[in-house]
Amino acid sequence: MPIYEFYCKDCNTIYSFFSKSVNTTKIPMCPKCKTSKLSRQVSVFSVTGRAKEGSDADDLPFDESKMERAIQMLGREAENINEEDPRQAADLMRKLSDAAGFKLGSGMDEAIRRLEKGEDPDRIESEMGDILEQEEPFSLSGKKSAGRSKRTAPLRDETLYDL
Repeated sequence: MPIYEFYCKDCNTIYSFFSKSVNTTKIPMCPKCKTSKLSRQVSVFSVTGRAKEGSDADDLPFDESKMERAIQMLGREAENINEEDPRQAADLMRKLSDAAGFKLGSGMDEAIRRLEKGEDPDRIESEMGDILEQEEPFSLSGKKSAGRSKRTAPLRDETLYDL
């Protein structure tokens, strides 16, 4: 017996509806507005290994699945890296930032360029440590412009309505 989720743009709320049979065509009216038609939402029915409910994970400024893939890639590639070769470390950092969708900050980008040239990591850190500590090393490359208003996350009505 399925439970379907529907979104009301007027209320900015997600509602859950119980159906005694599979029903992929019926679209109910909003329980709050009573006039607005709802739009069907794709809902996740089972998730394992994620953050606990009510955590700050929903507020993360990046695509979580993209980050997971990037970390898995990092783990595979890190097994074969020569720790004595700064070029390999720089290459790994570039791949990680690309896979995760991050844009490097100017200080981090400079540090990686120096690693790519084969410079000593300790020297780079001693010369650039203050710069790197003061800047945000990564930013999202697909970030919205500051002039755009941020849409608030929809509310979730915990009541289970009949479809």
